[in-house]
Amino acid sequence: MDQEILGENIYLNMINRAKKSVYIITPYLILDNEMTTALSLAAKSGIDVRIIIPGIPDKRIVYTLTLANCEPLIESGVRIFQYTPGFTHAKGVLVDGEIATVGTVNFDYRSLYLHFECGVWMYGTKILGDIQKDFEETLGKCREMTLEECQKISSIQKLWRAILKMLAPML
Repeated sequence: MDQEILGENIYLNMINRAKKSVYIITPYLILDNEMTTALSLAAKSGIDVRIIIPGIPDKRIVYTLTLANCEPLIESGVRIFQYTPGFTHAKGVLVDGEIATVGTVNFDYRSLYLHFECGVWMYGTKILGDIQKDFEETLGKCREMTLEECQKISSIQKLWRAILKMLAPML
């Protein structure tokens, strides 16, 4: 399994098979081009793609990089929400209310490429309704990010984000 990027492959497979919705909750949103493209294409094709990220960081640099990944996603129609009570460490994906994963896999390079993470993949089980309900309840404690706020950053912040994107595989 070391030669297979299992976590990312599962996420990509789920996103690419979505017909109505893709709901994601993750503490870190540090994406490669393939994942950004999959999420963007899903949103552009009319799929309701929503991502919940923390409103308060646990690691400032990683959070800055998470925010840097928001702008291109929001431009393509992905809706991103910040959990206002603070930091959320939940990791899950729910597709069409029919397929879900919950586990330790973050949307970042370390989880997707370096670590052997653990997750439960679910299909056609009653617990999916509970996962949907939890996502909706968590969404009620969030604030939706706007494209304008993503773009309203200083030149120095833009430069810092660009540098961090180059360093992303190491974070």
